Amino acid sequence: MIKTENLTKKYGELYAINAIDIKLDEGDLFGFIGPNGAGKTTTMRIIATLLEPTYGEASVCGHSIYKSPKEIRRLVGYMPDFFGVYDDMRVIEYLEFFAAAYRIKGKARRDRCNEMLEIVDLDFKRDAYANTLSRGQTQRLGLARVMLHDPQVLLLDEPLSGLDPRARIEMRNLLRRLGQTGKTIIVSSHILPELADVCNKVGIIDRGVMSHCAEVTEVMKLVRQRIVLHIGVDGDQKQAEDILSAEDIVASVTEGDGFLVVTLAEDAAEYSHLSGKLAAAGLAITLFKEEEVNLESAFMALTKGVGAKI
Repeated sequence: MIKTENLTKKYGELYAINAIDIKLDEGDLFGFIGPNGAGKTTTMRIIATLLEPTYGEASVCGHSIYKSPKEIRRLVGYMPDFFGVYDDMRVIEYLEFFAAAYRIKGKARRDRCNEMLEIVDLDFKRDAYANTLSRGQTQRLGLARVMLHDPQVLLLDEPLSGLDPRARIEMRNLLRRLGQTGKTIIVSSHILPELADVCNKVGIIDRGVMSHCAEVTEVMKLVRQRIVLHIGVDGDQKQAEDILSAEDIVASVTEGDGFLVVTLAEDAAEYSHLSGKLAAAGLAITLFKEEEVNLESAFMALTKGVGAKI
């Protein structure tokens, strides 16, 4: 559905993006992760045919950005980070204005606008003036606007930026629902934890360089080479430490905040018997879980030194 090869944009000697390679299939929800100024917006604008690359190729649904920009624009819904709304337009009028631009006519236009308002949970604001909406409501209105022509691809630039906690949760839930419709979606963000549970693929970009582009699970595996357990006991913690340290699969045991941090050997995958060892020694287990690796820690671990050559 979306493919970029060696995609590069330069301004003089400065690389905005440098040799970006992305390959997304139908139904992928791709989290484009990186700090402000990393090159996320530049990449998305090139895919949307709003900006020409210096060199490299990009295609959407088999259409080249060079040869078929009009076809791509029919297939893509691009939502920028910030966009204006008209002060004197009500929400329904705002959507109908853009629906008319997409040449949706008559009753079909009104039905489509109403449908989009329901999808983004804004039907209760249909008669409110667009400039009176909150930041979160404005973001959802923008999403409704870019979906009017039923695009196969959505490019959403920082849709979670500036939202309060409730609005972020609502937008995240909306992204999940859209991901289940079969559309291919790119969501850019510098708020890493917000994308961890909605995306099936992520791309990590820093200073114009894409360091990793893979399934979320694969990215996590790159960061965590060994399994780390948090184990708490009700009893003699030193005894528990000695029991665990004696196991062949345990590489190290250190003290955490009221629990033991147990790092397993590189090839260790099965560790359930450790709880049995502790129980047999008469120690009651109060905590036994695998340490989680989130996207934030993955990003920090995988971007060390990335882009230094630019």
